[in-house]
Amino acid sequence: MEKLFIISNESVYENDKKFFCDNIDLKSTPEGLSSSFEVNLIARRSKKIRNHFINLDKIKIYSSFISFISAVIKSTKNNNSKYLLISLSPYTFFACIILWLLKKKPLVYLRSNGFDEYKIILGHFGVLIYSIMFSITANLSVLISCRKYILKGKNGYVVNPSQLDSEWKLNQSKPNLEKINLLYVGRMRKEKGIFSLINIIQNNNDINLTIVGEENDSSNKLKHEKIKTIKIVHDQKKLIKLYDDNNIFILPSYTEGQPMALMEALSRLRPSIVFKEIEHVVQNRVGVFISDRNYESLIKTINHIIKNYVSIQESMRKNYLPTNKDFIKSVKNIILEK
Repeated sequence: MEKLFIISNESVYENDKKFFCDNIDLKSTPEGLSSSFEVNLIARRSKKIRNHFINLDKIKIYSSFISFISAVIKSTKNNNSKYLLISLSPYTFFACIILWLLKKKPLVYLRSNGFDEYKIILGHFGVLIYSIMFSITANLSVLISCRKYILKGKNGYVVNPSQLDSEWKLNQSKPNLEKINLLYVGRMRKEKGIFSLINIIQNNNDINLTIVGEENDSSNKLKHEKIKTIKIVHDQKKLIKLYDDNNIFILPSYTEGQPMALMEALSRLRPSIVFKEIEHVVQNRVGVFISDRNYESLIKTINHIIKNYVSIQESMRKNYLPTNKDFIKSVKNIILEK
């Protein structure tokens, strides 16, 4: 079986020789590809407990940049190895350069628009940093992206990432509409827009918000009786029930590529709201509504959804939602081709 090294900037926690991550992609993608390749995962070491168990035999994690890059160099001893770098960060950027210098041409999978993310975190200086990394990486690798616009006109492959399986479409239901129950599933990060959303709705006692993805100490920042925080949910049935128990899914992010939680919400026939910064995620999907990032626009959108809930749900049944198997097959075929 051909060797595939997956190299990621994500932090991985080790406990009793078992490895855990927060981003579900870093679990499902290596696991899915392991049926076709001998997958070796190289990532950063985390001191913080992570949530998703990675069911993979060959995982190496490193505490320092030097040890991380050394592991990348050592991996090239096998001439027939293939390389998949997940996301573009300083770690994966230098890994790409090292691989190119050692006559390897890696695949680089861009899961989101790094230009926007770096701008939110570091301002215009961040955009400059990412622009340099992106331009060099595009010339040294084969790009894969979840959206064509993320490629910025460069050659590359476009795939449809998904975590869905057949269970997500079973026993779809209509929720109780007597109260407005919003659900957000994602990280508690500035670029995810969750704190912006809280500021918008915090003075409206008629809106309940459930946040799934609470991180250490993040709940201390939330002091509102209508906001409920839940740590990352591992059990798929419990996560499906959370979507079913709420009536509107909301994704307040400032930047997104192909958000998995949005597809989960649509699979449960839950109308969804995004803000204008990420209106591109709507594509041709029915049931995703765009709001301005202010109270008046958001309330207007919510009221429209509640008033027309039944007809919106019926129209959502027409949505095409790819599965995780579809995604893994696409990535596998690209790796084999290259």
